[in-house]
Amino acid sequence: MTDPKSGLTYAEAGVDIDAGNALVERIKPAAAATARPGVMAGLGGFGALFDLKAAGFTDPVLVAATDGVGTKLRIAIDTGRVDTIGIDLVAMCVNDLVCQGAEPLFFLDYFATGKLDPDVAARIIEGIAAGCTASGAALIGGETAEMPGMYGAGDFDLAGFALGAMERGRHLPAGVVAGDVLLGLASDGVHSNGYSLVRRIVERSGLAWDATAPFAADQMTLGAALLTPTRLYVRPCLSAIAQGGVHALAHVTGGGLTENLPRVLPDGLGADIDLGAWALPPVFRWLSEVGQLEPREMLKTFNAGIGMVVGVDAARADALHDHLTQAGETVVRLGHVTERVGVRYIGTLA
Repeated sequence: MTDPKSGLTYAEAGVDIDAGNALVERIKPAAAATARPGVMAGLGGFGALFDLKAAGFTDPVLVAATDGVGTKLRIAIDTGRVDTIGIDLVAMCVNDLVCQGAEPLFFLDYFATGKLDPDVAARIIEGIAAGCTASGAALIGGETAEMPGMYGAGDFDLAGFALGAMERGRHLPAGVVAGDVLLGLASDGVHSNGYSLVRRIVERSGLAWDATAPFAADQMTLGAALLTPTRLYVRPCLSAIAQGGVHALAHVTGGGLTENLPRVLPDGLGADIDLGAWALPPVFRWLSEVGQLEPREMLKTFNAGIGMVVGVDAARADALHDHLTQAGETVVRLGHVTERVGVRYIGTLA
């Protein structure tokens, strides 16, 4: 017979400290691979150290961003495809940083789950490290929280924090005027916004996650196609900024073009967007058809194929278009900044 007053342990309460320690050891190589000038200490301390002077800054202004992945996590959890969700987490933070003109320096992650599965957690964090490497940020710390009673079996949540810097006086947006050209950089799919609606549309379609995606040309499953990670725009955008003539960057996230483009426009200015400048990618055509979405809803909920808008001096538009293309981006000329307030759409989204 068990003594009801016998001593309890943390493990019996559902928290396995040894598993957490094992996870830290497993992810250390992935984190170490993200090292960059300025990193002063690895994982394991109470805080992470970074030397701005060693990173090459003289008179830096710091820029911070934090974000999550939203309900795209639900698809990753339900399909077991967790290897790239960490890239989404990084992208949602660092793509925002570069819109201020900042270079991402380091990244911290927060991973919370009901019961820690070290293999699943490692795959997630290795994805985060891959996103950091691709954007030039160091993964220098984070938190893994095992919280029994807070999350259901297999469930987890992710949040990220990125810190960047720029030299004083080089912030964006700056110098935006009527006549500036708006260049659109293509997205890699739905990215990480609108997934509550995406999941409703998939439910309406009657398709399972392992069904072939109706919009994919390579027999990819629906789950895999919708988990295509958010594109990282950091390196091409920083390179374009260095060329001169970039006045603004708008990361097209929640709110679509409708809500995000005005965030970088000065009071009293607006924009004309030519909807015929690009073709709506197949995934968005499918979502629109199955969900019977109005064009207005599509443009306000999703990126609709344009993940970043670059506002540039009209005299530099062709050169920057070519530069971004050579950097690997698919670039379209979306429209221009106007003296009339608000975003006006011209033509039809198709």
